[in-house]
Amino acid sequence: MTAAAARAWGRVRALLPVRADLVAMTRTPRRDLVAGLTVAVVALPLALGFGVSSGLGAAAGLATAVVAGALAALFGGSNLQVSGPTGAMTVVLVPIVARYGPGGVLTVGLLAGLILIALALARAGRYMRYVPAPVVEGFTLGIACVIFLQQVPNALGVAPPEGERVLVVAWRAAASFATAPNWTALGLSAGVAAVMLAGARLRPGVPFSIVAVIAATVAARLFDLRDATPIGDLPAGLPAPSLAFLDLSALSSLLAPAVAVAALAALESLLSATVADGMTVGQRHDPDRELFGQGLANLAAPLFGGVPATAAIARTAVNVRTGAASRLAALTHAAVLAVVVLAAAPLVSEIPLAALAGVLLATAIRMVEVGSLRAMARSTRSDGAVLGLTAVATLALDLVYAVIIGLVVAGALALRAVARQVRLDRVDLRSELPGEHGDEQHALLAEHIVAYRIDGPLFFAAAHRFLLELSEVSDVRVVILRLSRVTTMDVTGALVLKDAVERLERRGIAVLASGVRDDQRRVLDSVGALDVPRRAGHEYATTPEAVAGARAHLHGAGLLPARASAMTPVREGRRPT
Repeated sequence: MTAAAARAWGRVRALLPVRADLVAMTRTPRRDLVAGLTVAVVALPLALGFGVSSGLGAAAGLATAVVAGALAALFGGSNLQVSGPTGAMTVVLVPIVARYGPGGVLTVGLLAGLILIALALARAGRYMRYVPAPVVEGFTLGIACVIFLQQVPNALGVAPPEGERVLVVAWRAAASFATAPNWTALGLSAGVAAVMLAGARLRPGVPFSIVAVIAATVAARLFDLRDATPIGDLPAGLPAPSLAFLDLSALSSLLAPAVAVAALAALESLLSATVADGMTVGQRHDPDRELFGQGLANLAAPLFGGVPATAAIARTAVNVRTGAASRLAALTHAAVLAVVVLAAAPLVSEIPLAALAGVLLATAIRMVEVGSLRAMARSTRSDGAVLGLTAVATLALDLVYAVIIGLVVAGALALRAVARQVRLDRVDLRSELPGEHGDEQHALLAEHIVAYRIDGPLFFAAAHRFLLELSEVSDVRVVILRLSRVTTMDVTGALVLKDAVERLERRGIAVLASGVRDDQRRVLDSVGALDVPRRAGHEYATTPEAVAGARAHLHGAGLLPARASAMTPVREGRRPT
């Protein structure tokens, strides 16, 4: 095996399950089985609801929860993660269904799985840590609003109006309801949502979603509520795997939606894994393995008619809170849902759409952490602006564009904040003068020499402000630049420094540099930023040496008395000042 092949196999092997995963599943099986059963009870109505909301039907949601849930549990990078259909993914899928049909959604899921596996092999999972918290909070708030608005037609019992924008669709649904009210659907959806929200406050450990859905289904059957439209027939079992949906001629047009789905799956899954780590002691996920597991899950789910999947923060939180300690809990959740598909499909098919809409309405409301949003909005104006902009972009555009906009704006604001840290301060030279000097000497030096200390990062966002300030120097013969406190420098900063030096030299002002750090010398030398001072012997290790050199320069020009000191050369090993 060649070295390249060995490295490639090593990278793949690092993404595969290890023996420790199996050992962990044997330590507390009872706790994991109970946790998995609890999560399955919570996940059932969510899987049905998100399947219906995606446009592919309740059966697609169940297939996703079973297939993607099992594979992501086995191959993912978190011991506690629970995967399946989610509201965020549904938001992305609705316009894809409208434009390309169900086959397009399944193809997008397949392509997204391949992209996620490629990201895992490229070790891209580590970059999730660079997503700012305001972007995540704004993204979550926007998703909650979109999910809520998506449920308005089913909650009101009206046929979903045409349109891709959720605000428009919700408004048209409300207008249709006003024309012909369906009080049965509204009562069921509002009742289910109220039971879930009140129950979560009173008894957080009880799965009130399934209780409310069962109660709504029984009421619809018992009182023969004809306006309570059921979700429809479900197949008794998963369909046989098939690639019949794959249309190779449409792959090029579906690539962009697939990238969006993969980006969302990566973002939400890694965010969920981070949340799970924060809720436990000693658990740490592997981000690259998580991407790999989600990639396999999204490759397989479409083969069984499932929609693209991600890890689910709500179900993962339930899993952790009910005592899960290994992957066995998530596998149990998938197995229980598979049993439901096989044994209880006729009963599940009787659940009213309005009841599922109520579940998702309550889920959307519970996604909004008011305290966290308020604290973040009050922290700084920049954080509040990024949060609000990301939320509005999520609602008005789509999730991927919203995250990109949030990242760009957050990055720009961060760069502005960092750029403001660079300072160009004039330095008093008295403490740097060698020997004793009288007032006349100090006056002469102050008249002809000025020293500036550059503090902070000298990079593209701050460099031009530095150039403007330095270019205003006048009525002196020597400028000393103290560079030891420059924290970082890029090629733009080096070019601007070079421009400033050359401008001053053209005006007859000698530029002396001191304290150049070794880690910044390479970028300075690459553009020749200090070539002019270096040729004149005006680069020094310390500021006192630079002051002595400036005095010698002024003496040579006949501007200082003959007793001025000679120039002191750079000494190796001296600490820059």
